[in-house]
Amino acid sequence: MDTRSLTMRSFATVLMSAVLASMLAACGQDTPEAPVAQETAVPEDLQTAEAPPDPAEITPEIGTPMAERIATLGVLNKRNNVSQDLEMKPGEARRLGDVIIRLSACERTPPWEMPRETGAFVQVLTIIKDADAEAEDRWKRVFSGWLFKNSPSLNVVEDPVYDVWVKECAMSFPGEASPPASSAPEPAAPPPDNNET
Repeated sequence: MDTRSLTMRSFATVLMSAVLASMLAACGQDTPEAPVAQETAVPEDLQTAEAPPDPAEITPEIGTPMAERIATLGVLNKRNNVSQDLEMKPGEARRLGDVIIRLSACERTPPWEMPRETGAFVQVLTIIKDADAEAEDRWKRVFSGWLFKNSPSLNVVEDPVYDVWVKECAMSFPGEASPPASSAPEPAAPPPDNNET
């Protein structure tokens, strides 16, 4: 190395040392005090006001009461490819072989809200077989959460044997038009038998 390179390195080392020393020196200085918040008076009309009422107390439940709603859940046994629909009310539990499905709640968005969504809070329990034939079987919760009809990937039942999904939540809202009972015409009565023998 030539002397010019050594001089540049020495200069860079001295400069870095000076910068670091000045930064460390700044750490020892007193920091300015934080400003103190000024206390202000509460207006008189707000001093005697009562706390606002709880919205749940003044707002009646919109739509069908929870106990009267009916959810339709689809259940698939992946081993034998058998699927079936379960119609359940919140609070019900059903056992299908080695699985228990519990429904805690079902909801759907009112017709005036977008995007439309239907969901249900579901718990799925599966049986754990013990090697000992005399031992009692135990249940393991494999899922507990909300399932959504239009967004099934948000929350998925991760079980190797069973799959559960929401199909519908039957409930109504005030002002909602009830669906027509049937738009198809009723079949005509069969013609009378005129065969005379």
